[in-house]
This record gives sequence, structure tokens and C-alpha cells, in this order.
Amino acid sequence: MNLEVVILAAGQGTRMYSDIPKVLHDLGGKPLLAHVLAVARSLQAQGIHIVYGHGGEQVRERVDDGSANWVMQEEQLGTAHAVMQALPHVGADTLALVLYGDVPLIQLDTLRRLVLAAGEGTLALLTVELADPRGYGRIIRDSADRVVKIVEEKDASAEELDVKEINTGFLAIPASKLKAWVAGVDNDNAQGEYYLTDVAAAAVREGYGISTCKPNTSWEVVGVNNKAQLAQLERAYQQRRAHALMLQGVTLRDPARFDLRGELEAGRDVVIDANVLMEGKVVLGDGVRIGPNNVIRDSFIGAGTVILPNCVIEESELGKNCQIGPFARLRPGPRVADGAKIGNFVEIKKSDIGAGSKINHLSYVGDTTVGKNVNIGAGTITCNYDGANKYRTIIEDNVFIGSDTQLVAPVTVGEGATIGAGSTIIKDAPAGELTLSRAAQKTRRGWKRPVKKRKP
Repeated sequence: MNLEVVILAAGQGTRMYSDIPKVLHDLGGKPLLAHVLAVARSLQAQGIHIVYGHGGEQVRERVDDGSANWVMQEEQLGTAHAVMQALPHVGADTLALVLYGDVPLIQLDTLRRLVLAAGEGTLALLTVELADPRGYGRIIRDSADRVVKIVEEKDASAEELDVKEINTGFLAIPASKLKAWVAGVDNDNAQGEYYLTDVAAAAVREGYGISTCKPNTSWEVVGVNNKAQLAQLERAYQQRRAHALMLQGVTLRDPARFDLRGELEAGRDVVIDANVLMEGKVVLGDGVRIGPNNVIRDSFIGAGTVILPNCVIEESELGKNCQIGPFARLRPGPRVADGAKIGNFVEIKKSDIGAGSKINHLSYVGDTTVGKNVNIGAGTITCNYDGANKYRTIIEDNVFIGSDTQLVAPVTVGEGATIGAGSTIIKDAPAGELTLSRAAQKTRRGWKRPVKKRKP
């Protein structure tokens, strides 16, 4: 039987106290709904249908990847009502799987087992036992351990509230039965809503089989209703990712203080210290060492390169055996060749830094091509912007730039040239020569520094 997935993502999320739709809040660097959509795609379903409402087109614009059919729920009248919006798009001869856009950590293995538990004559429910089941609907069984109903907490008796097995909301069922039973759901309950859980009672009435299975961890079925729950799930997500990386051979000095908000590809003998944040796609070569308090985003870092503490590296490509930092900032666009060094309080933007070159202290290099074995002294600035346009600076191989130099682009410093400290270079500097610009030094004898007048 072909599989179709319905993802419920229309909730307003009032307890988030946010103008952002709940399913668009980020977990691990991407929206909650994007996590659910990704696992749905992995099931290779015949169709994926997302029921959305609050946030409207904002939700679609952020998450839509072309793989799903989007269905608007104009009024949020409960889970059964939400499913009802999608059912006209679901084939009657398929198996329907219901997921939730605010339950982001559900795992592929768990959903596969749930799907296998369903089929002709069987409704499959995903349940879990919680020490504290408050806030969840309870699974009620008879003396033969058969599921007889699901009762929402606000409608439960005192005896039913003592039940620890809860309904996660995830279910798999032949679509023909789901269509028939959802059509018969009413809103005669404390909330005045149409509950999807009522299909379990319909299955019992018809003598339909109900099977249950459980997730590998309870975190898989925890939903996000407020910022505290979002933070708890973020920690669970990060712990799981950190554990997986360590099993692959990455050394994390403190797994509890490592955040991966994207994808990391790491070679052998990679060491990552505490308080490191990685975003987007990051690739680390063999033997890379990342010091504490670094942010790395969408970057490639070659084998043997060391990132010292407190750096920000964005959209950068670093060669082998480089040294970066401490306190360096690589803005989008740098390409740093093998063996180069970018030191403390150096900022690089859209520049190529040649092999073996050094920019060790307190410098800004933007829109620049730096050749091989160049030494750029402390306080050097490439003046690449005139207020309207940006221009490029060319520094050829084996150049020495003295400290406190300004290179006013467009300008070229020829191979082997030396620029004297304190110079402002506004014309091309010839290869192999010393170029400098300094005003004559003067001493004003007898000059006195101004002194403040004392108050009477």
C-alpha cells in the first residue's frame, strides 16, 4: 500500500509569545517544520501534504522546497478538522501517516515501525509512557490490554489521569478509514474542538484492530508549546548530534557546550574545544583544531589548520596548516592558501591570501589579492571603499608592508616591494623597491601642553 503523509502545521502557538509562527522557530539552525518535512521525505511517500494556517505564506516561503502539497486551514478547529482539510488530496487506497510540524525530533526508524504496524484492518498509534504525563491525552486499555479509547486530559476522569501511557498524536491508518471516521468526529468536549483522537473510539466501535509502538526515546515525541520547551529540545538535539560526532571520531572537549546548526563533515583527529558554534555546511580536514569560543559558518578548513580562540569565520576557504586568530574575523569571501597566518584582531573580507603569507596584527584586508610569502605589518588597512564604489588592491609575492600603512585602492604593490611604515600609498608601488610617504618630522621647541585651569 502506498504511503501519504499529512503534516499538521497550522497552530498559532500563542504560548510562544511571538509574531513568528510556531513552526518557524528554529531548532538546530532550521525551522521546526523543516525537520519534520525532512523526515517525511526520507519515508519516500507518494505524497506529502502540509496543513498550514497561522503565518500563511510566511510559512510556505520559509520551508517550501517543492516536495509538498500545501493546504490552508482557514480556522483552527482542532486536529481532526486540520486532517480533514488534507484528506481530499489523499488517495483512498493509500496508507495515511499523520505527523506534527511542532514535534521536530521524530526519527525515521520510529516512523518506519509505525507504518509497518498499520495496514488493512489496523490503526497504528505511537504511544509512550511518561513519569509525568500532564498535558497529554491518555491511552485507555481494557483488561486484555487492548486500546479502547484515547481521552484528552481536560475530559479525563481522576482514574484516567493516573494513566502514564500517553497519546503522541502520531498515527498510521488506511486513508479510506481515516476519511470515514474523521467525517464523523464531533466537538462535544471541554475544548469544543474536533479531536483526531476520536478515530480510536470509532475503530473500537467497528471492531477495527489497534496496534501501538513506542519511540526509541521520549524526546522524539515532545512538542514545542513555549520557549522553555524549545530550549529543552535544542539541548536534546545538540546532545544527540554531539554523541554521533564523537562516535565518528571527533574529539569534543565539552559536548554540552558544542552547537551544530547545520551539517559538519569532519576528518580524522579533529579536536573541537568548548563553546564552538557551527552553522550551515562546515568541512574540517584531518587534524584540524578548533579553539574555544569560535563561530564557523559555511566554511572549508584544510587539514592541520588551527583556529585559535574567539574567531568568527564565515563563508571562507582555508588551506592546509594555516593559523587563524585569536580574535580574527573572516567575513564572507576569504580564500586563505596553505600555511598562511591570520592573527589577532585581523579582519579579512573577499580576499585571496597566498601561501605562507602573514597578517599577524590589527589589520583590515578587504577586496584584496595577496600573493605568496607576503608580510603585512600591524595596523595595515586596505582602503577599498570610496563611499560609493569598491576597488581592489593587488599585493604581489614576497612583499613587505610596514606597520600602520594605508593602501588606497585601486593600487598594486609589485613583487618583492617594501612599503615603509606609516605610509599612505595612493599609486602603484614598483617591484623590488622601497616606497614610502612621510611628512618631514618637526620639533617645536618650547611648546607647552595645555593645562586645565584650577577651579577657585
